[in-house]
Amino acid sequence: MLRFLLAALFLVAFAGEATAQVKTLVFCSDESPDTLNPQLSFRQATFDASSRQIYDRLVAYEPGNTEIVPSLATSWQVSDDGLRYEFQLRPNVQFHKTRQFTPSRALAAEDVVFSFMRQLDPKHPYHQVSGGVYPYFQGLGLPKIIKSVIAGDNGTVIFELESPYPAILSILTLDFASILSAEYAGAMLAAETPERLDNEPVGTGPFQLVQHQRDALIRYVAHRDYWRGKTPLDNLVFTITPDATVRYQKLRDRECHLIANPDPADIPAMTLDGDVKLVRQVGMDVGYLAFNTSQSSLKDPRVRKALAMAIDREAILEKIYQGIGRPATTMAPRGLWSRGKPPPPPPADPEGAKRLLKEAGVSGLEIEIWPSPVARPYMPDARRTAEMIHEDWLKIGVESRIIIVTGRDFIKQTMVGQHDVALFGWVAETLDRSLFLAPILGCEAADSGANRSYWCNENFDRLLNEAARAKTPGERETLYELAQAILDEEIPILPMAHSISFTPMRNEVMNYRTFPLGGHYFYGVDLK
Repeated sequence: MLRFLLAALFLVAFAGEATAQVKTLVFCSDESPDTLNPQLSFRQATFDASSRQIYDRLVAYEPGNTEIVPSLATSWQVSDDGLRYEFQLRPNVQFHKTRQFTPSRALAAEDVVFSFMRQLDPKHPYHQVSGGVYPYFQGLGLPKIIKSVIAGDNGTVIFELESPYPAILSILTLDFASILSAEYAGAMLAAETPERLDNEPVGTGPFQLVQHQRDALIRYVAHRDYWRGKTPLDNLVFTITPDATVRYQKLRDRECHLIANPDPADIPAMTLDGDVKLVRQVGMDVGYLAFNTSQSSLKDPRVRKALAMAIDREAILEKIYQGIGRPATTMAPRGLWSRGKPPPPPPADPEGAKRLLKEAGVSGLEIEIWPSPVARPYMPDARRTAEMIHEDWLKIGVESRIIIVTGRDFIKQTMVGQHDVALFGWVAETLDRSLFLAPILGCEAADSGANRSYWCNENFDRLLNEAARAKTPGERETLYELAQAILDEEIPILPMAHSISFTPMRNEVMNYRTFPLGGHYFYGVDLK
């Protein structure tokens, strides 16, 4: 079946080329992207499909380690007062040529200015296009950190900050900081179709979009003028396959070369499969339960703490994660800068939970649990996890109802706070703990929708902000300990586990590299 699919793709994308010379990799993804503009999302499926294939950023992490290295910028200078970052752009970087747009020039400073000012300036003509919500940019509080982004002389671009912020370079590695084409944006705006910028993207990355059939297929071809050199692959295909069992069957049947997020129950069989190899990685992530603190029944921290105390996280780790998870006491995964060594999660304490509910004057509590509909390494089976939580809460007299909704409805409805509690996960994209926590716990993120607990604590925000600006690891660690103490007292979220992730692929896949911060990057991948 894969042979027929690939043959069809070859004929469409490369008519006239010898089929034997064409290399096409098929990736069985587990979820559709919600957009093809990473500025508008915080979902890993979106980043895998957009920023990691189609776009580049000014700076990047070196593959295999966590050193920040040049990308679209070749160098940068920081002013003595830390308020001005000047980036020298790489010359002759070419944008994709597509059916709807042919660029007339290479990458320029105006592209960088456009990409950031769209998110920063509420009066920008593109700010409200596609909804005007920028979860990462707003969740990190960047409107209060970045003063302006302007074009300099001789191919430079300048970021002016409101105050010194050493973490800005780490921020510029993030997916939302991808560089879009200002020329393409202008053309689409003039044609009165500005949303095409977000749905039919044009970038500078190693692959360019050919076709996007929502919930089914995404097809790319190699960018032959890529500044790092053409990737060995000619075609890249994402086939959207939500069921983990079906993904594994497609891998065995040679319908996919590589699959996302295998079912933990299939890992033992995969290790014995001579045609499959497994790439193992300790996940820089966390699966967690978010308490919607805007709900009247969950406003009291004592109620949230009682519900947390009743949950047997050790049993969930054993039955749900089946050896691919590690216990989580704090939200920060192992390996983040300045991370301390927290104690193991406490055992479930239903009697203590009952006493705390009585102290809070609460009885007859009824709660809706919303499990994420998509399996992830940090939350491999949210529905079964919800069922176990339901049983634990029955032991303390709390009734709960599990609400099942589809992927898009789950995102939309939890973003407007319709849930009581919900099971989510989060993935680190930098090694800065404040940048990991702010998008899901900061006050700004409560407004942008990424903070699903809708919890806002100004002291917590202040501590994260100060930690991001701290000059020494010791100072940073002290601030994080104070911030963690607030989380322990308030319990807006309950960390469940950190993952151990596996990427199964057929033996013919070569040069696939994992990144310390996760994600699927196909530049440089080859096929035997």
